[in-house]
This record gives sequence, structure tokens and C-alpha cells, in this order.
Amino acid sequence: MILIGRYLSPFVRRVAATMHLYELPFEHRPFSVVGEDRQKIRDANPLSRVPALILDDGETLIDSGAILDYLDEQAGPERALTPASGGERRRVLKLMAVATGAVEKAILVAYEERYRPEELRHSPWVEMISEQSRSGFQWLDGEAGSPWLGGPRLTQADLTAASAYEFARIATPELFATFETPKLEALSRELGELEAFRKTAPPV
Repeated sequence: MILIGRYLSPFVRRVAATMHLYELPFEHRPFSVVGEDRQKIRDANPLSRVPALILDDGETLIDSGAILDYLDEQAGPERALTPASGGERRRVLKLMAVATGAVEKAILVAYEERYRPEELRHSPWVEMISEQSRSGFQWLDGEAGSPWLGGPRLTQADLTAASAYEFARIATPELFATFETPKLEALSRELGELEAFRKTAPPV
């Protein structure tokens, strides 16, 4: 299989870490959505977004959530990081939804700062999306256990939350200037002990 996208993307990273944990071999092509790689990404995904996963038979999957669903099928119900049913599944999905929502807002904040001229920024909009991101990460920190978010075992909620958190700390450190996230920091360190997560660390 071929995974397209840089590990700086928390969406690519959670897919890559999952594939390593499931011991599914893949080739990594770290194409960037910014610059000369755009056409290569568009060839795999008409939205020019990452990740994209090209399967052995040539089929291409897009959207990290859909890719994770496929990977869970390959791993089987006993090993799948997203529980198959019940309250445990709903909790993990909720945690994942908050983590992806928080980091999506952080990405928007980063785009505002890096690509929009300051005189064209709408301050109320930037503050609103900043608050949405901060609120999401604060909530996740309050939900964090010892050490896992979703319960007594590692789940996809942990990979997703830690990938989102580490990206946001790199791209938008100013979001964390007014509050602390010690539990998310501890989760990040705990996952850093796993080779599957450590080897997908984004370049800084």
C-alpha cells in the first residue's frame, strides 16, 4: 500500500501510526499540499487533500476516517483500535470527533496567520476559531485518563488526540498560552514510548 501525505498532518500521522501498530507494510510518499506536489495529490484525491491510501489492487481511499475504518477491518475486531459497538465505541468516536474538530480549527488559525495579510484578517472570526480549538483541547485534557483517553486500553482516540495535540503545539503554540494541558502532554509522552507513534513524529 502507498500512503500519501506528510506526517506533519495529524490526519496522515494517525493513519501511519495505526498502520505501524497493525504491522501493515506500506510505502510513504510525503507529498505536500503546498507547492509542486499538489498535482500528485490531486491525482490520488480530487480534493487535493491528504491522506490518501492506495491499496494493493489500485483502489484509492481518501479521508482519514474512512481509511481508519478500512484498516480496522484488516486488523480484525480483536485488534481494532476503534471498538466495534456499544458505549465504548461511542466514547471513542466522541473523543476522536473533538480532537479532529479542535485541530481543524487550529489549522484554520495557522492559515490565517501564515497566508492572509494582517490587514485582511477578521479579528472576531480568528478569535472564534481560536476559542473553539482551545475549548476542544481543554475538554480532551479533562477527559484524559491514566494513561489512555478511551478506557483501560489504547484506542484510536489516543492516536488521534495526541497527533492533533502535537500538531497544534507546533503550528499554533499561541493557542496554549493561557492554559495548561498536562494530561495531553502525558499522553503524548506515553505514546512516544511506542515505536509506531515515535517513527511518525513530524519534522520540527
